[in-house]
Order: sequence, then structure tokens, then C-alpha cells
Amino acid sequence: MPEPSPAQRDDATSQDTAGERASAAAQTPAEVASELTYRAATLADVDALVALVESAYRGDSSKQGWTTEADMLGGRRTGADDVSACVERADSRILIAERDGKLLGCAHIANEEGAGYFGMFSVSPNLQGGGVGKALLAEAERVVRDEWRLPAMRMTVIDIRDELIAFYERRGYVRTGIKKPFPYGDERFGQPKRDDLRFEVLEKTL
Repeated sequence: MPEPSPAQRDDATSQDTAGERASAAAQTPAEVASELTYRAATLADVDALVALVESAYRGDSSKQGWTTEADMLGGRRTGADDVSACVERADSRILIAERDGKLLGCAHIANEEGAGYFGMFSVSPNLQGGGVGKALLAEAERVVRDEWRLPAMRMTVIDIRDELIAFYERRGYVRTGIKKPFPYGDERFGQPKRDDLRFEVLEKTL
């Protein structure tokens, strides 16, 4: 049987992606959450995690979803060095969300100064808006609250990202007014396309 052409393979991939979107759209967030399984990442997951994070925030692929930063930042979002450090660090976990063994999302949680820290939050762009992110955030909060016995969760978000901040506010996070400078000149955090980037700390009492 002849091998499919590149165009046929691309068409099949597009059909698979459309099918995943339709499936996610047909389910309620509760149904999506019930099908997810969670585990802590290991070093064997590093390459897949880097690919997931980059797809959610950088380049054209990220524009399929709403978490993209492609209009604000170029370059890398993370790297194998950063992800490996999070995996190996004490009081730290990269939480993986899977369905049928397929990586759908991830988030980094850590114990920092007596509160949970939440970051590296990524969901495959073609599945965003289908309930995976909400379920993953809830599981991260459960770990920090019930397993680590910490009183609050904190995160830093670029303060002009109104849609993303609104997503967190609907889930109980508040803007603290605490601002942190963006690390201009450190390409580990990306290549800025504008000069007004800075972070704001959001916090939720658990």
C-alpha cells in the first residue's frame, strides 16, 4: 500500500485536530475533568513538556489558543534546563494532565515563602476553552491545599494580559497590586516586542 503524501498527512492531522476540538466542545467541563488523570512529571517528560509550553505561548501554533504571547514576546518561553530544574527541585512539582495517556496540559507548583506558587500553565492550543485548564488549575490548588497544607496560591502574570487575568479572577484570584519588573535582556524569558511589560502578583486564599 503506498505511503500517504505530505499533503494527505497534513490533511489527516487537520482532521484529527478538528475532531479533538469538536469532542472537547461537546463535553461539559465536569465531563472533561472526569476523564483526566494527573501525575508528577519526571525527567523523561522534559522534551514533551518544552514542546507543549512553546506551542501554548510562542509562534503561529499558539495563536490557535487564547494563551498566546506571540504578539508580545518572541524567542523561547522555556527550555529543557528550566523544566529539568523544576522537576528536580525540592518542594516543587510539574503536574501533568493526561487523557488516555496523551499529554494535554501541565502546570508547575512549588512551595515558596510559605505559599503555593503556580506557573508554567499550559494546555494544548487546540484544546483550550474545553475545560482542561480549569480542571488542571483545580487539581494544582488541591495539591497545595490538601497535600502541602499551604494557605494560599500565588502567581505572576504580565499585567496587560487582561483576558488571562480575568480567567484567574473568575476562579477567586485577586490582583495584589504588587508589580515585578520584566527581565529585559535575559532571553531565557523571551525576546520582548514592546517596552511596557511587567508582572503583577495574583493571590488566592485556599
